[in-house]
Amino acid sequence: MASSVDYSLYLVTDSTPAILGDRDLVEVVEAALAGGVTLVQYRDKVSDTAVLVSTARRLHLVTRKYNVPLLINDRVDVALAVGCEGVHIGQDDLDLRSARKLLGEKAIIGVTVSTVEEARLACKDGADYLGIGTMFATATKTNTKNVIGTAGTKEILRAISEDGRNVRAVSIGGINASTVQRVLYQSSDSKKKLDGVAVVSAIVAAKDPKRAAEDLMKLIKSPPPFASCSSAKTGEKADFGNLAKLVPAIIKAVAEKNPLSHNMTNLVVQNFAANVALSVGGSPIMSNHGEEAVDLCKLGGSLVINMGTVTPEGLQNYVKSLKAYNLEGAPVVFDPVGAGATAVRRSAVKTLLAAGYFDVIKGNEGEIRTVFGSAVQQKGVDSGTSTLNNTQKAAVVKDLAARERNVVVMTGAIDLVSDGERTFAVSNGHELLGKITGSGCVLGTIISLTLAVSRGDKLLATLAGLLHFEIAAEIAAAREDVKGPGTFVPALIDELYNIHTAASRGDLMWLQRARVEAVDQ
Repeated sequence: MASSVDYSLYLVTDSTPAILGDRDLVEVVEAALAGGVTLVQYRDKVSDTAVLVSTARRLHLVTRKYNVPLLINDRVDVALAVGCEGVHIGQDDLDLRSARKLLGEKAIIGVTVSTVEEARLACKDGADYLGIGTMFATATKTNTKNVIGTAGTKEILRAISEDGRNVRAVSIGGINASTVQRVLYQSSDSKKKLDGVAVVSAIVAAKDPKRAAEDLMKLIKSPPPFASCSSAKTGEKADFGNLAKLVPAIIKAVAEKNPLSHNMTNLVVQNFAANVALSVGGSPIMSNHGEEAVDLCKLGGSLVINMGTVTPEGLQNYVKSLKAYNLEGAPVVFDPVGAGATAVRRSAVKTLLAAGYFDVIKGNEGEIRTVFGSAVQQKGVDSGTSTLNNTQKAAVVKDLAARERNVVVMTGAIDLVSDGERTFAVSNGHELLGKITGSGCVLGTIISLTLAVSRGDKLLATLAGLLHFEIAAEIAAAREDVKGPGTFVPALIDELYNIHTAASRGDLMWLQRARVEAVDQ
């Protein structure tokens, strides 16, 4: 039985009035089974044993009707009394080996894990599956040890890819229709993937549990919209020579298609970002109102979330917009400005990473290391003192991109770009970019436009935007009329425009300036 179980959509019950209401639990579970639930766990931490046994027997009659296993949370005695297929035990419950002795080798036994050490031990002791979590904060389980998110889940899966290759894995905690695809997409490691998700409120609290289960199963069986943008294949070598040939067509496409760049950015750079977008052929809109994203995300453009100004209301608007663009499959660029400067900003980064998927994360060293999870104290939006050499920086960029399954850009004297497989060092740009306000912010705007017109390879699109911006900066800084930061800004906008017009007419002289090298990892 254990080897043939389908873990795709795992329903964990909740009998509390806040979730179940006044409905009959067995009727809710049967409706969910009719909608496609593949595994059921009866969880009730408060009822007396007699009630647990009675309810479990009623549930087992229903689950057997649909040929779906029934597991009991924690209570091995109840599972034995009912004769159901197994149990699920937590870290504070009866140990796995004792449960196996009582239930026998054929029983399905799952274990809750939230760390690599717990996962390895459960695999060693013979768990049939792991319930990995908590994915997101949830009101249905108040004794949660920690929230590990997709990054923590992937770390566990990677750690057990060998010793636990025959152990199945599901993610649990706050998963619903708006998050299930991203959880499956971002959590799975290349060597070991999630076998499914466990949900509670998304079905038990739904007005129509059957429809909720059907909708979830459809989402589970299909890739998320943003996954249609493919990246490198596993093991693909970084080769800028091949990519360079494709860069001009992307710059030209921006000019021809005039894509939307929806900027949720700080007031300091709104005008600058709008002018930059116009100069490269894009159509900018500066809107920090999350409700507008529902309409804007359907216009074929991209979203830039620039964390320059962080307020509780602003964070809510970021989350609304991020979810809208994710559902549409439209690209999103995240600029975690000053991420390591304050506790508020560090918390905002965690909130946004948990709320949705970013196609590109762009920032300076301090910002990227903060997103990665390293403790880096920044002073304002400055990167802070670097403690890493270029090889170490490249490793951070590559690891973060692999973790998030996206593209990461670390800006600096040498920019580092990676999609988790291919990593490049870009030596273009000019020191005057560090002397003006918003240069990094407007780079995010340009990348959003190249992403909007080039969906086949996110790394290629990002490189195209980066090179357009930094080569324009070099050309602008060398002009005779540029005397310093004040005259540099209008010259930069001019040269961004000049490159976009040159690419449109097939003049590629500007691209000969590109200084890009593959970084071996």
